[in-house]
Amino acid sequence: MTTDYKALKAGGFMRQVQKDRFSLRIKVVGGNLTTGQLRTIAEVADRHGVGHVHLTSRQGLEIPFIELKDIETVKESLAAGSVDTGICGPRVRTVTACQGSEVCPHGCVDTLALAKAISDRYFGRELPHKFKFGITGCQNNCLKAEENDLGIKGGYVIEWQEQPCVYCGICAKVCREGAIFASDDEIRLDPSKCNHCGRCVKSCPSDAWKGQSGYILSFGGLFGNRIYTGKHIIGIQTDLETVFRAADAALDFFKLHGNPGERFLAAIERTGWEELKNAVQAAVLAPSPAPSQAGAAA
Repeated sequence: MTTDYKALKAGGFMRQVQKDRFSLRIKVVGGNLTTGQLRTIAEVADRHGVGHVHLTSRQGLEIPFIELKDIETVKESLAAGSVDTGICGPRVRTVTACQGSEVCPHGCVDTLALAKAISDRYFGRELPHKFKFGITGCQNNCLKAEENDLGIKGGYVIEWQEQPCVYCGICAKVCREGAIFASDDEIRLDPSKCNHCGRCVKSCPSDAWKGQSGYILSFGGLFGNRIYTGKHIIGIQTDLETVFRAADAALDFFKLHGNPGERFLAAIERTGWEELKNAVQAAVLAPSPAPSQAGAAA
């Protein structure tokens, strides 16, 4: 019987240098696994590997030294412990994320919830080449959003309210972009300098600065043989459905224009950044679908 190595790789089983040995990539969404999943992974590594796992550079886990004859048993054992296998090849890969606003004081968005939503929507989608999403919760950029094909960074759309302000000047001191001017009786914001970090919101003692969570998207990032910082071709978005429309447009663009074996950035550069920008902006500006009559009645 002939072994379909391509199908095995698509299912996360990568060939090792040792004959008939495979390193299995585990699906890890947003860098999170339950303790129960960890126990299952450890048991499988003990029983079918050599008693250790590998932590990948993209928050993943791999179980090396699995024998070809044990692959189906390994898949069944993992599934029984609610552990999914990862994927390789030309498709949307596992979504990475930092801990975000649910854990980190600097976080502006719930990165894990977003990672799960993106994974549910896009994980495994077939494309000309691999496609990576990376989510970071704030401008500290721990997850290096711009290194991904599509990066998402949390931020705040900010607004100053005069009435509660005590003119302490803390907002101007914490603003690293020099976007805020403060005096004893005046506060001014230069929107062209604001990077939506939200430090003014988080540090204001009188809640004079208000912030609405938003998403800063970057497109076309690479970090490998070629390094390229993804571009911000649209402004910060505060509506998650709009973010999905932008991502849909990016993946549709790649599917339409990308050649087999060609990364997203190469497809953009060959087709033109303006083409991608037009496609994404059109999707972002498209009106949301009206609710159905049944939905409206409900």
